[in-house]
Amino acid sequence: MARPYNFSAGPAAMPAEVLEIAAREMLDWHGTGMGVMEMSHRGKAFGEIAAQAEADLRELLAVPSHFKILFMQGGGLAENAIVPMNLSHGGVVDFVVTGGWSQNSLKEAGRYARTHLAASNADSRHTTLPDPASWQLSPDAQYVHICSNETIHGVEFQALPDLKALGSHAPLVVDFSSHVASRPVDWSRVGLAFGGAQKNLGPAGLTLVVVREDLLGHALPICPSAFNYKTVADNASMYNTPPTYAIYIAGLTFQWLKRQGGVAAMEARNIAKAKLLYDFLDQSPFYENRVAPDCRSRMNVPFFLKDESRNEAFLAGAQARGLLQLKGHKSVGGMRASIYNAIPIEGVQALVDYLRDFEKEMA
Repeated sequence: MARPYNFSAGPAAMPAEVLEIAAREMLDWHGTGMGVMEMSHRGKAFGEIAAQAEADLRELLAVPSHFKILFMQGGGLAENAIVPMNLSHGGVVDFVVTGGWSQNSLKEAGRYARTHLAASNADSRHTTLPDPASWQLSPDAQYVHICSNETIHGVEFQALPDLKALGSHAPLVVDFSSHVASRPVDWSRVGLAFGGAQKNLGPAGLTLVVVREDLLGHALPICPSAFNYKTVADNASMYNTPPTYAIYIAGLTFQWLKRQGGVAAMEARNIAKAKLLYDFLDQSPFYENRVAPDCRSRMNVPFFLKDESRNEAFLAGAQARGLLQLKGHKSVGGMRASIYNAIPIEGVQALVDYLRDFEKEMA
């Protein structure tokens, strides 16, 4: 039986090859007599798993040596609090709001720092990106926060902003949860990047934080020790019990990505997948995507039936064709196809075929 194509925004589809390896190793990892879920995080076996995962991720993302890679918990939502507790010094932090997730980040950071809205695309209903030249950056900002890919609204930065060129010396903080490992990262422009693994790199439970070393050691007194980046870094992410099985599965995913040719190869595939879907939507009088073409996400493609009374029939027909989780986020409605690394181009072609067939059926 063919496996359905899962277009969920997260937790999301994972490579079948990764799941098959995990199934084979479920009861006995490499002759240890233990499954990974049963291992001590301080034992030699899991130490090997974690070290390999970190090394593979550093290679995949070309993370420079002066950045620390941390394996944490709480997802991107928790990082909205953990980042300001570590980097704000209790001062001003700038936010560029481009959708639902950066709006959440702004609100949460207000509990721990003085937030300043430097730019917003709310006037376009989050379908464009504000020109960096128009950003009103604070001269004393402790950092500038962006969400580089908005999962809900389908808006993506095609290049990270150059804060120095904009006259700011603040570090850039990037929530890259939903497009991490889908395209290269220009680390010369980044102070810290974070993301939940459950969209593009593995299962829910693991949060990745990549932080420049000079930003460590400045946590507010109220910051819990398990969330203090310096404490986590000094203990190689083993200060408290980490999400061991999620790290293991993410590690298998990193190895799978390397076998596919790495991030450069995945980016080429993602460009082709996104083009296939957007090209069909743009020529169809039956569907519409409302995001400006210059900032459309390659990972999350929201779209609408122009006659929304047909939504339920569309979703039922998709389910019958093995095309799952296409309903849009409740805050915006419509449909959304998340076409992360694990979705092959055959899955996108199957979706386009169904979109075409449904349109003809409704004509």
